[in-house]
Amino acid sequence: MLVLWIVIAVLVAALLVGLVVTVPRRTAARRAKQAPSGAEAVTPRPDDDRASPPGSRPGEPDGAATGSAGTGTLEAEPALEAEPALEAEPGAVDAAPTVDSAPGTVEPAAVLGPPKTPELRDRMGKTRGLLAGYVRSLRARSSVDESAWEDLEEALLRADVGVATTTVLLDDLRGRVRSGDLRGPDAVVDALRADLRQSLETDDGTGLAVEPEATSVWLFVGVNGVGKTTTIGKVARREAASGRSVILAAGDTFRAAAGEQLERWAERTGVDIVRGAEGGDPSAVVFDAVQRAAARGHDLVLADTAGRLHTKVNLVEELKKIRRVADRAPGRVTEVLLVLDATTGQNGLTQARQFLEAVGVTGVVLTKLDGTAKGGIVVAIQRELGLPVKLVGIGEGPDDLVAFEPDEFVDALFD
Repeated sequence: MLVLWIVIAVLVAALLVGLVVTVPRRTAARRAKQAPSGAEAVTPRPDDDRASPPGSRPGEPDGAATGSAGTGTLEAEPALEAEPALEAEPGAVDAAPTVDSAPGTVEPAAVLGPPKTPELRDRMGKTRGLLAGYVRSLRARSSVDESAWEDLEEALLRADVGVATTTVLLDDLRGRVRSGDLRGPDAVVDALRADLRQSLETDDGTGLAVEPEATSVWLFVGVNGVGKTTTIGKVARREAASGRSVILAAGDTFRAAAGEQLERWAERTGVDIVRGAEGGDPSAVVFDAVQRAAARGHDLVLADTAGRLHTKVNLVEELKKIRRVADRAPGRVTEVLLVLDATTGQNGLTQARQFLEAVGVTGVVLTKLDGTAKGGIVVAIQRELGLPVKLVGIGEGPDDLVAFEPDEFVDALFD
């Protein structure tokens, strides 16, 4: 009987030990089945030696991998860096326009719709309001006395007509009043209006020249910051909309991002472009653009040029070289357009003189004529330098570059 009880006690103890061992194993298996696929990090208990950093446990070297099964989170391998894009050799002709941009930094340029022509008068509020106020005050006077002449002189100077031009205009008006040709304020205002219109007239007009028997080249020159590259993009839009086949030459290889900026305009306007390596030979880029234009039947090459250090000999010589290269057959330079910022006022005349001597400027593109600009600089450029203003920028939109019309300009000043 005692033996029987001993046997029963042994069997019960064995069953209890089996339950203690089996239940944790089943629980662990169940948790393993419920865990998501992949290696999930296990958070160690504070008293667990798995919480120790690599190298802290006996026998584990510093920097040991933490990706061992059940010992921590697997670290991702470092991403492979993209290979740098190959730069074109100086003067090389690209097979097609490309966009050099870092992912996520530059959005593709949107293609522009049909052009819309803005009104010059509506965009010249600053100058028109300034001069019109003085004109109204003069018309309200009973006679033209010395005070009236002083007010008129102040109006022209504040409008950036310039001292030399203002002196010539007012001396002529004073003489005509003394001789009796002009009587009263209204007659003086009308005569001033006619004189301004006459001073803006040129023998060749304000149109842009194109040579039908050759590939026409328009060179754009000017200091940095005047809106030269943007002007080229807007001109490309105007000419392409008029039916001409246009190609751009990114000849400003020294200014960072100048080529990329012009390339965006090429995309937006749907025209071709030739680029070279940054810091490469600008004349080689222009030469390649002329050759491509001739081979593909393009009518017009619009060439950007560098604008830094316009008073330095090296840049002046570079501009001369570009003109010589662009003028070789099958190309012919029909326009050298100086881009000036209208907000710089009389400082623009100094720039104009230097570029005129270097490359033979044929006309002026006056940007930023809207807003705070003082439009009288147009008169000073024409009268003092003999350079016609051919295009004016009157806004930041792609269509805010219009042909300069002297009559419309004078009307906008006075009305």
